[in-house]
Amino acid sequence: MFDFERVEGQEFVIDVTVAVDLAAAAASDDLDRTVHYGELAEAVVAAVERDPVDLIETVAERVAAVALGFPAVDEVEVTVHKPQAPITVPFDDVAVTIVRSRA
Repeated sequence: MFDFERVEGQEFVIDVTVAVDLAAAAASDDLDRTVHYGELAEAVVAAVERDPVDLIETVAERVAAVALGFPAVDEVEVTVHKPQAPITVPFDDVAVTIVRSRA
């Protein structure tokens, strides 16, 4: 991130896909056996808004760590989009995607 981006702010769009074993939750219809997606979304936003970083790669890693902090999440795919990246050539989107899983 450039200094002017910190001053003016930047738009990020973040896609998070989690792999969760849904069999027990579906069989029991019990929210405690899956992920509360509202809480996950709030945790992701809080992590992104925390201290500023220079790379969208760092944002992606931070979001992945947050998602894996939810016990039901086995794997996470995170894509961080920066649609208004300061690039001088035409483009639709600048993005990075990572996949992380429990060790």
